[in-house]
Amino acid sequence: MRRAAARALVKAIEARDRRRSRSAPPPDDHEVRILLLHANGMGGTIRTVFNLAGHLARDHDVEIVSVVRTREEPFFQVPPGVRIRYLDDRVSRRRGLLSRLPSRLVPGDEAAYHSFTLGTDLKLVRYIRSRRRGVLIGTRPGLNLIAARFAPPEIIAIGQEHGNLSGHPPSVRSRITRGYGRLDAVVTLTEADLKAYERAFERAGRPRPAVLARIPNAVPRLDGGRSPLTAKTAVTIGRLTHVKGYDLLIRAWAHVAARHPDWTLRIFGAGPRQEKLQAAIDRRGLTDRVLLAGPIQDVGAELARASLFVLSSRREGMPMVLLEAMSKGLPVVAYDCPTGPAELIAHGVNGLLVKPQKIHALADAICAVIEDDDLRARLAAQGPPTAARYDIDVIGARWERLLADLVALRRGPFPGRLTPHRITSDAAAAPPAPRP
Repeated sequence: MRRAAARALVKAIEARDRRRSRSAPPPDDHEVRILLLHANGMGGTIRTVFNLAGHLARDHDVEIVSVVRTREEPFFQVPPGVRIRYLDDRVSRRRGLLSRLPSRLVPGDEAAYHSFTLGTDLKLVRYIRSRRRGVLIGTRPGLNLIAARFAPPEIIAIGQEHGNLSGHPPSVRSRITRGYGRLDAVVTLTEADLKAYERAFERAGRPRPAVLARIPNAVPRLDGGRSPLTAKTAVTIGRLTHVKGYDLLIRAWAHVAARHPDWTLRIFGAGPRQEKLQAAIDRRGLTDRVLLAGPIQDVGAELARASLFVLSSRREGMPMVLLEAMSKGLPVVAYDCPTGPAELIAHGVNGLLVKPQKIHALADAICAVIEDDDLRARLAAQGPPTAARYDIDVIGARWERLLADLVALRRGPFPGRLTPHRITSDAAAAPPAPRP
């Protein structure tokens, strides 16, 4: 009965969309709405969305739509000209019946599935169906799939990939190849992920979005100057989760500390693995050498106080924090994980790449930067020019062109029937990165 009801609902929406399309106004990009899971959180996706929203707000009406609200105020400063709308306000802790039932629209294996409920499904669909013009941008698979399914015909719908396709469970990847074809565009962060999406649609034999584009995230402009590279401190910044690989970094730092006991590693961030990481630090006798320093708002100040940045992730989308470190003149050492680091780092030129999850190799690379003053200075000097290619004015202009292209395609000789094509962002690409 539930399946029959769902089919009936879909048919009713499709019929309604056919009627709406006959009287729909010409598509435009003046109104931009960006869907976020929780705008008041402290993750990298939120920072990059705020950064992009602030740029677009110069010439567009921009609203960030936060599906849930779990804290009173945003962790990051909301850019001028940007509004935030909350659909499911959970600050009061009052939950109705629908909020106790699981989501029916978000894949069960989606990383944030536990944050969605039947109540959020209905509120989100109601909001999307209320839109009459403009652009709707999703920022994770669950939101992209809902936008693809329910966006009215007047709306230009874009799905943004903030991780990478291979990082999603197989069931989610299957839903992506089945459902993303209804979107006007899908935007990836890296060229490698763009190719992965192209291959996935081809193998599945499914319709693909009209446009596949690669637009990297922009690096936020941070306060303060460059690092003088005088402190015997290495830093890393990110959520304390398994994917960030801090367990690997702690094991590697045990070898670094044996050779350089006067150096300290500071890990900034919060997350579910804090207790396990602290236990690993204590077990290896690194209590005074590795510090879990908690979340920070002034990223620039902490980077400027360090002399080395380390990225130990098992996988990434495009690690914005790597670019932030480069912008502060820090030498960087990173695992060559999928995806992102190899598109930002030219090994031996503006950083060092290490084979993924290799403990001793990571320790040796860190020690090489610590022990070789010339290498440290040379890598540091190439960081700011690399980061400059990802400035918000550069990346924001690519988003402006994409939006204008989508409007033009929708208004073309066959409105609503876009010719599939790809857009890359070679102008913003880092130099080719030879593998170590």
